[in-house]
Amino acid sequence: MHPEAPATSWPAQAIVTGRGHGTPLRLSEPLSFWGGYDAQQGHIVEAGHPQHGARLAGRVMLMERAKGSSSSSSVLAEAIRNGTGPAAIVMRERDLIVGLGCIVASELYGQHVPVVVVDETAWQALLDLGDAEPCELHIDATEPGHCLIRSVARTAHNGSPSTSSAPGDKT
Repeated sequence: MHPEAPATSWPAQAIVTGRGHGTPLRLSEPLSFWGGYDAQQGHIVEAGHPQHGARLAGRVMLMERAKGSSSSSSVLAEAIRNGTGPAAIVMRERDLIVGLGCIVASELYGQHVPVVVVDETAWQALLDLGDAEPCELHIDATEPGHCLIRSVARTAHNGSPSTSSAPGDKT
């Protein structure tokens, strides 16, 4: 009998449509974009946040839930416009403020960052990816409702798995 292969895709509910992919970045605590993220420089500035200094650009942000001001949506939209925001957002709990920031970026700037919500089983599997080989998460949420998050192994140019990350990234 062969051991069961680990899942490489998980179901999600698309709250905001779009397509995004990138290396996952788990935020171990909620983040308020208002005062907690520098949309110009592109890094977490909230004092005491475990991922302080981490950059979200081109990453798939895994954040269980959000916190903070309704003004977070404007900071998130500006980060997306500036190219310093996440490529996609995966959450455990729906958040209207995060969703609104991505909707505004889509409507005003034509930049579509998907926001999806997953159940506890998928969330735990995504968190466990941190212990596995380096990967990218791909989210293709072209319509609201059901979609999939796919894990794709990251490879270096020579075909071997890549373990490097961009300078200044914290995982």
